[in-house]
Amino acid sequence: MKTLSILGSTGSVGCSTLDVVAEVNQKSIALGEAPQFEVVVLTAFNNAKCLIEQALKYRPKMVAIVDAQAGQEVKAALQNSGIEVGIGIEALNAAAAIDSDMVMAAIVGAAGLFPTLIAVQRGAKILLANKECLVSAGELFVNSAKKYGAEIVPVDSEHNAIFQVMDGTNKVEKLILTASGGPFRTLQASDFANITPEQACKHPNWEMGKKISVDSATMMNKGLELIEAAYLFNMPESMIDILIHPQSIVHSMVCYQDGSVLAQMGAPDMRIPIAYALAHPNRIAVATPRLDLTKIHDLQFFAPDTLKFPALDLARDSLKIGGSAPTLLNAANEVAVHTFLNRNVTFTQISLIVEKSMEAADKQGNLGKMETIEEVMHYDKIGRQIATEIAQSLAK
Repeated sequence: MKTLSILGSTGSVGCSTLDVVAEVNQKSIALGEAPQFEVVVLTAFNNAKCLIEQALKYRPKMVAIVDAQAGQEVKAALQNSGIEVGIGIEALNAAAAIDSDMVMAAIVGAAGLFPTLIAVQRGAKILLANKECLVSAGELFVNSAKKYGAEIVPVDSEHNAIFQVMDGTNKVEKLILTASGGPFRTLQASDFANITPEQACKHPNWEMGKKISVDSATMMNKGLELIEAAYLFNMPESMIDILIHPQSIVHSMVCYQDGSVLAQMGAPDMRIPIAYALAHPNRIAVATPRLDLTKIHDLQFFAPDTLKFPALDLARDSLKIGGSAPTLLNAANEVAVHTFLNRNVTFTQISLIVEKSMEAADKQGNLGKMETIEEVMHYDKIGRQIATEIAQSLAK
């Protein structure tokens, strides 16, 4: 039986992970076998109700919740359960340090970086669903994993697809990340300024949280995945392409030097890459939707429109610059998306805030090298400060 910690258990990836764990364990018990997974840690930011329900169902050793008010609610609900309850950032970090075989790193945003690094430093197998660990601290994160012997298995459907079809050779010609194109793929650019948060959060194929849904709508999500892939697979930006694939059936591809193209296909259901990551290097049976190839009439692929979606070029440029540039990009984007969700800037101003933030950081001499987590957090803070000032100047 493998022990599992879930950092960010109340989000979409965390909940899907627990769904897979419950299904697999129930099947094992029905066969008279021991459960395959034991959940030992659950963490959340402020969703007390969901965390309490999860804790009572899965009976972890510890739960941690960052928000103080929500923490008191969790503490009261679990006071006689025998489950340790921690409140605040320090409790989150302490939860990440608890021994477990695997850690699902599913905290959204840069907030997930430090606790995931703690898990890396104890040599855990990291099921990586947090993009920002590699976007904000790519070289540092990868080097730490090598130093402490922590295996990284990507959970994002695109990177998980590449991970599945890489053959271990150095004969790769290029990687192709596929993108659905989001909800506004066919919308005229002239209508972008009128897009509402509700529209941006309505993804055509995937069920995701608000922040990642907006990132998908601007295509910054794919830009972040480009940066992530570069560090995860040790590939230069020039060897990573992006294609729009509206059906979300082909999750990504690897092109080899002999002309072969290997693709991983599956229904757009996050439980598929989650199940693969949990069982790797094996596979487990999960009741996810199966592809019926007789009903797939068309698989379409298009080059992305970078004029409509400038976030893609912003991400590529940050990767080319290197150093703190991706960190600043990610920080500025988080601020911009938050401001948009609060209805203080328009949809088109999200990328504008990021662009102006990168220009300001360059002028201020803040595009430097990073060798420590403290330096990463320093540049992350600078990126947020610059973006906040720019967002306030644009606010409606």
